[in-house]
Amino acid sequence: MSLPSSNPQSFERLVRLYEGVLRPGLFRFDSEWIHNRTLDALGWLSRDCFWRDLLGAFFESPRLETELMGLKFPNPVGLAAGMDKRAAALPIWEHLGFGFTELGGVTCLEQPGNPAPRMFRAVPHEALVNRMGFNNPGAVRMARQLFLWRESGNWPAHPVGMNLGKSKLTPLDKAAEDYGESFLHLHRYVDFFVINVSSPNTPNLRKLQDKAALQEILKHLKGIRRQLESELPLLVKVAPDLSLPAFDEILELAMELELDGLVCSNTTLARPETEDAASKKTFGETGGLSGRPLKERSTELIRHAYQHTAGKLPIIGVGGIFTPEDAWEKICAGSSLIQIYSGLVFKGPALPAWITAGLIAKLKENGVTSLQEVVGSEAR
Repeated sequence: MSLPSSNPQSFERLVRLYEGVLRPGLFRFDSEWIHNRTLDALGWLSRDCFWRDLLGAFFESPRLETELMGLKFPNPVGLAAGMDKRAAALPIWEHLGFGFTELGGVTCLEQPGNPAPRMFRAVPHEALVNRMGFNNPGAVRMARQLFLWRESGNWPAHPVGMNLGKSKLTPLDKAAEDYGESFLHLHRYVDFFVINVSSPNTPNLRKLQDKAALQEILKHLKGIRRQLESELPLLVKVAPDLSLPAFDEILELAMELELDGLVCSNTTLARPETEDAASKKTFGETGGLSGRPLKERSTELIRHAYQHTAGKLPIIGVGGIFTPEDAWEKICAGSSLIQIYSGLVFKGPALPAWITAGLIAKLKENGVTSLQEVVGSEAR
């Protein structure tokens, strides 16, 4: 199989244009405010094939097909959870170059999240701090929105996943039922589920990473899946702040329950050192940090997970991916797919295509035609 021709430099020029011209204007506004206005605009564009195709002419990625969990991905670059919690712009993401979309996080109960302001930028570090608190419309309204997108005929051609969180009002000992209710409302619309037990912004949620608590949730969801005669993949999203012994327990549980994959990793409570006054203020905010400072730790956990499971547990790598080289590093460490969030904020809409074209160029340089040949190559 021959790889498609692509030109990473053309997409990189679009990234530099965004950084130099558009980003300074956007960053004059509050982070959450501009995020919501951008989503509203993309949602409006999503409803018209003319605008979707026009965006696609600039930003659609070259094909770099990969298969994982029984699903076919046109390229390995996904939109991470948190960017589109309402499925407001679901049809547009494939035209912005993504090979898959993870919606949410969604909880069983609708909830407003934490008080604003709750999202902050540290521009010199290309980092974000957020304490959103799973603000979302709830599983019932999300299911309705997905139904409407399906009925409109604008459903994307790439896989769509859903990130599930626990409702804030639900006690920890009822977490399994809470996740299960969300699963039942949404299962007919999505291609995979990611069970989020690692957000730092819902009180005590990370306690569900304890092996016994996580086992109860996963067994409950697998039981529901069995009753529905469904094969929807189930993945778990883990925190980068886990100790290695605690992480190993999750990996062993995932293998024992034949889990379909791991998303590695969520935001971190750790903070980098800085002399920049504005960044110090941002890093002093409560919440989870994402972006470039997370890169090294997430790659370390990916490599460890790949080695610990002998490459048998599929991994989606997320954390600090801003360039094709960052993505290549994650894949060589053991990720079969990658996701971006902060990178999209700091590098703009051409980033998925730049990464995909860059990965194709890397494969050609290394004389291989399949991304799967490279997965875990530096962790074996």
